[in-house]
Amino acid sequence: MTKQTINQIKEKLALINDLDDTVFKTLSDDPRKGVQHLLQTSTARIKKRQLEKAEFQSRFKYERSFWHRGVNYVAGVDEVGRGPLAGPVVACATILPRDFDLIQVNDSKQLTPEIRARLAPQIKREAISIGLGLVDNKGIDRLNIYEATRVAMKQSVNNLTQQPDEIIVDAMQIAVPIHQTRLIKGDAKSISVSAASIVAKVYRDTLMDQYAQQYPEYDFKHNAGYGTAKHLSALKKYGATPIHRKTFAPVKNFL
Repeated sequence: MTKQTINQIKEKLALINDLDDTVFKTLSDDPRKGVQHLLQTSTARIKKRQLEKAEFQSRFKYERSFWHRGVNYVAGVDEVGRGPLAGPVVACATILPRDFDLIQVNDSKQLTPEIRARLAPQIKREAISIGLGLVDNKGIDRLNIYEATRVAMKQSVNNLTQQPDEIIVDAMQIAVPIHQTRLIKGDAKSISVSAASIVAKVYRDTLMDQYAQQYPEYDFKHNAGYGTAKHLSALKKYGATPIHRKTFAPVKNFL
């Protein structure tokens, strides 16, 4: 029998996602170093994928608990933009279906901008409903950032086309008459909150990219309004823009 080439084996292993596949056993005695290297890298790839799937399933535990009790529509709510010196605070509420299958969905802070940008439209396509809320810098200055965040979260829930029966929220209390489960670091524990965090983050980053074109000196495209050295240098040189939060230090020092 003609021995398979390294490239043929590589192509075959790339299609396998189960460590119990007989191909692994068949190739385990192949003395070629290239084959053994392929087996090691394929094993690592499959184990990583299995771990990602297991972690994905664990982030469904709160939603499944509610579904099991007959709670059909569970909204995850999260916000982004509490800490920046400029721009709005944005909240998102997301209701996911039971067959949601985007296993890369996780806390948005754990993902690269490229992955977030790819996942956000996929989440929107698969979600039962998505609502967004926003309070701009003037509202933040008027209310304070904590209350502004609560307002943005309330808006996001009210903007859902399907009213939820339960809300999972990242350590906040939203002023709506719906039962809420508050989770510390909810964006890493609940798939619905994870999805909301991604959509909110991409939405806000897109806004800040647009502001970066209006105010290029402040480098909003790269700092999203956070107080980086380049941002602070521009504040000192040019003063605050119309989107800066005037009640935030050190912005109020450059008015």
